[in-house]
Amino acid sequence: MSDRPLNILSIQSHVAYGHVGNAAAVFPMQRLGCEVWPIHTVQFSNHPGYGDFRGEVFGPGLIDACVAGIAERGALSRCDGILSGYMGSAEIGAAILRGVERTRAANPHVVYCCDPVIGDVDRGVYVRADLPEFIRDQALKSAHIATPNQFELGHIAGFETPNLAAVARALGVVHAAGPKIILVTSIETQGTPADAIDLLVSGEGRLWRVRTPRLARSFNGAGDAMAALFLVHWLRSRSAPESLARAASALFGVLRHTMMAREREIAVVAAQSEFVSPSVLFRPEPVDVR
Repeated sequence: MSDRPLNILSIQSHVAYGHVGNAAAVFPMQRLGCEVWPIHTVQFSNHPGYGDFRGEVFGPGLIDACVAGIAERGALSRCDGILSGYMGSAEIGAAILRGVERTRAANPHVVYCCDPVIGDVDRGVYVRADLPEFIRDQALKSAHIATPNQFELGHIAGFETPNLAAVARALGVVHAAGPKIILVTSIETQGTPADAIDLLVSGEGRLWRVRTPRLARSFNGAGDAMAALFLVHWLRSRSAPESLARAASALFGVLRHTMMAREREIAVVAAQSEFVSPSVLFRPEPVDVR
């Protein structure tokens, strides 16, 4: 990798108020020295966790047009990574994949990281009914990296993951779908202490874990930020455990700052130093599930 800044194409949702989707992912990547080209799949006033919102889901033509415009600048050959998150519909997902393939035609080495946004344990599946199948059968086939949460991992694999053995089986199913690297952004198994939360990364036949203290509540946008941080660190280091540790340390610092400030939205601006120099450093540990 040269000394030039990484160029990241980030295609996902955006909110005017708060930090989810591109509003959670773009600034952390910029703070780490990346050039980010954001394309929004939706534009909402705020995330739906507030109970209501205004805005609209964009059509696939907008994705195609924006990628075409970037191509006309001759920039796709300099794109190092593509990050996708909330898609809105299978039609938008198909447009994202067309963008991935157009970028790969210009730069075969570009890395596509798919955050397979489907749902979570508290809300179940919260995307349109056509998206889980599209993500499983098409998006993941194109992805080098996938970043599901535990609910999404089990949903894609087709079974629950209450223990590490089940997690390992589910990871095998998702690897078979396409991704070489899988980051599970938050996970609780029978072996996870009550006061902790685990993050796992799987790649090259090995599994690593970072265990952080459990915070008092969950945060909208944390998974979006985690996927972005992991992609940047992986592009730079090509080390799954190192990327996991760096991303988890940075995000924990931001979330802890958010808790201390009693804020609802994650403190990506107020705690931005955590992205560059995390105040707490966690180390990855290998996990043996035999």
